[in-house]
Amino acid sequence: MVWPFKSKRHKQIARIEVVGAIASSTRKRVLEALEEVEKHEFPALVLRVDSPGGTVGDSQEIYYALKRLRDRLKIVASFGNISASGGVYIGMGAEKIVANPGTITGSIGVILRGTNIERLLDRVGVSFKTIKSGPYKDILAFDRELTEPERAILQGTIDSSYHQFVATVAESRGLEPDTVRGFADGRIFTGQQALELGVVDRLGTEEDARRWAAELAGLDPDKAEFYTLEERRPWWSRLLSGNRQGTGLSATANWLEFELSTNGVPLWMYRP
Repeated sequence: MVWPFKSKRHKQIARIEVVGAIASSTRKRVLEALEEVEKHEFPALVLRVDSPGGTVGDSQEIYYALKRLRDRLKIVASFGNISASGGVYIGMGAEKIVANPGTITGSIGVILRGTNIERLLDRVGVSFKTIKSGPYKDILAFDRELTEPERAILQGTIDSSYHQFVATVAESRGLEPDTVRGFADGRIFTGQQALELGVVDRLGTEEDARRWAAELAGLDPDKAEFYTLEERRPWWSRLLSGNRQGTGLSATANWLEFELSTNGVPLWMYRP
């Protein structure tokens, strides 16, 4: 028997928010939320992005999941205060992109940073003995300088990742790769400049993105409300998280954890 009444979800706009650095936890949460969007057959989705970017693989998985969903519903990305590098990349998975005129976006490129504390170790009299299977197994070791062959290997990795980024932006925005490379040199730009470059479709707020998503899905913009999909957490986790946020400890701890876990890893990320 077919249930005669449609779910309220058919008249709502799903909303998923991506805030902060994109990492494995972000990917897991967003992919689970996208499964819920598909399961409940929302007609449209607004992806709110307020992120400086993050890890390459996690950004790619979010992008591909959004791209796959575009056959089933309308997707509009809304760029907030900052949507740079990997934040731009996941936005490419949307059908349309809206940014505030003053949104900080761009930073299309790749960065890899390692730490060299060789001089500090010498000062305290600490050294490491390394046994390895090949000359490049300890590439980016923190107790010595890079060799020129190692630098060339890492630059090749960065270049490969960069070309993937450029190709995705070119395909998603209908631009020539050479055109994208003209502004994909790591520079940041405003939402207004992004519109002129063809990176976004319109200038506007998240509310404007909601109304546009409703129109694309054939819904009444005055009646189609947001339904925000949030990570499900136990009550005690939400309580503790709220207390830490009040002191800024949670954000600091999360950022430190991200910095440590991505040291020596190529990132699609805006890092001033």
